[in-house]
Formats: sequence, structure tokens, C-alpha cells
Amino acid sequence: MTIKKELYQAGAFKDFFAQGVRVENTLYIAGQVGSDADGNTPDDLEQQVTNAYQGVISVLKEFGATMDNVVDETWFVTDVAEVMAKVGPVFVARQKIYGKIPEVAQTLVGVTALVSPKYKVEIKCIAHL
Repeated sequence: MTIKKELYQAGAFKDFFAQGVRVENTLYIAGQVGSDADGNTPDDLEQQVTNAYQGVISVLKEFGATMDNVVDETWFVTDVAEVMAKVGPVFVARQKIYGKIPEVAQTLVGVTALVSPKYKVEIKCIAHL
């Protein structure tokens, strides 16, 4: 059985993986990191979270979706203690991105490293279209 997929490939690694893959009414979004649109990566965790979500929003738009379509998210973080120490402001930033208290399942995973040492967070989502 062949699965019909719709791909969105962009960025420096577009020849290696897709930023988004749609299979029927499910959209799988590749992990988005804390750099802004110009490629700058702040040291601030809150801003990295905001930047990562901007990446998620960009992929969602390619499929005609919004943050309201997100049903599951996984955060990969290099310092769980930092996230927990800043959980209030970080989750306020998250709520601003969603425009409300998010109605999603969420998992927080501590990792030893991400693709670059400057990144503190990578956010991967699944959306229902």
C-alpha cells in the first residue's frame, strides 16, 4: 500500500528532509529551533521558544492551517532545570503564540544536545487538518 504524502521542503536542509509532511488529514511538522527569520539565535530561552513557534506557524501556513490545528507538541530542551525555573514566562510566551491556553498534548524531553550548541529548544508538532 502506498501512502500519499504532501511535502513542504524549505531551508538549508531541504534536500535531506521535509519541514512538514501531510498524510491525509494529519500534518507532521519537523522540529523547529530558536533562530529568528534572519538566522539569529538569542541566548534567551523565552525568545528561542517564540522563534521556534514562528517556524511552526510558517509550516502550518503552507498547509492552510493555524496553531488551532496543533494537537500534539514535543519540546526537546538542553536544560530541563532552566525550563522549569522559567516555566511561568515561557508558558506565557507559548500562550501568546496560541492566542489562548493551548489545547494540546505536550511532552518535554531533556536532551544532551541539539543540532547546534546555541539552541536551547526544538519544538516538533502534529496537527490535525
